Amino acid sequence: MSSDASIAVRVARKTVEAEGVAGFRLVPVDGERLPAFTPGAHIDVALPGGLVRQYSLCNASAPGDEGHYEIGVLRDAASRGGSRAMHDAVHEGSVLQIGPPRNLFALDESATHSLLLAGGIGVTPLLSMAQRLAALEADFALHCCSRSAARAPYRRRLEDSAFAHKVFFHHDDGPPAQHLDLAATLGSPAPGKHVYVCGPAGFLEAVRTTARALHWADAQVHFESFSGAATPADGQGSFEVELHRSRRVVHIPATMTVLDALAAEGIEIPVSCAQGVCGTCLTRVLAGEVAHHDLYLTPAEQAANDCFLPCCSRARSPRLVLDL
Repeated sequence: MSSDASIAVRVARKTVEAEGVAGFRLVPVDGERLPAFTPGAHIDVALPGGLVRQYSLCNASAPGDEGHYEIGVLRDAASRGGSRAMHDAVHEGSVLQIGPPRNLFALDESATHSLLLAGGIGVTPLLSMAQRLAALEADFALHCCSRSAARAPYRRRLEDSAFAHKVFFHHDDGPPAQHLDLAATLGSPAPGKHVYVCGPAGFLEAVRTTARALHWADAQVHFESFSGAATPADGQGSFEVELHRSRRVVHIPATMTVLDALAAEGIEIPVSCAQGVCGTCLTRVLAGEVAHHDLYLTPAEQAANDCFLPCCSRARSPRLVLDL
């Protein structure tokens, strides 16, 4: 996160939003208004220990409501330190540096119907979307899936909202009748109908697979994940990367990502999440075959083989030629 683009914020309030989920209300230290954002946007947060993590903004985004940001953070036992830092080292009164909002998960406000599907903490960007759609008096439904009612983030806020009748909860430990039937919930695609899904990789892939089976177009199914996909067995060996503009060739060991190997050679590529989720490090590919391991590109974009995310994706061919 660039220091000249960072914004100093103070944690005005820290709350418990579900079992294992903390909510943070962030206000500007200098008293100025924060940059406006659109539903689905996220911010980079610089954490104690030098970590930078991305968190979706979950409050309403109406014009004139730029006095604060709200984020929700799940304590993840498998995290690389980000969620632990937010839960254990960040308290009310703490001052953090954040980046301006960015939106890679934008809401189409012209849709005739918006179907919002949340897996656990994936409800955070969808909460912002639901508030906006309700303000527009648009047609939508929000389905929230979690292990139990106690682990459903922002359940109380949703139950108390003016659009509570459009919110449906599905819990793994609940009666089978309330479990989410993906095929029935998605239904048949129709012009103007859009699906937004956010959550763990497994939840996201289940929705995408079901949507494809029902002949939904990729352009109508929008997704965001909070964790990268596991690297498949293919494309794990060593290979070479050729930098087209300088003609340099860099060896990529099996134990290093393209991003890290290039950085070791003094070649820096902008990066944010480093998990194949945000798309910040997207790089153009001029030749070679990519082994895509990201959750950012659509299947059609991956099949085009003309770009990849060097933070996680690799090569199936002996060499990739990059537009660098």
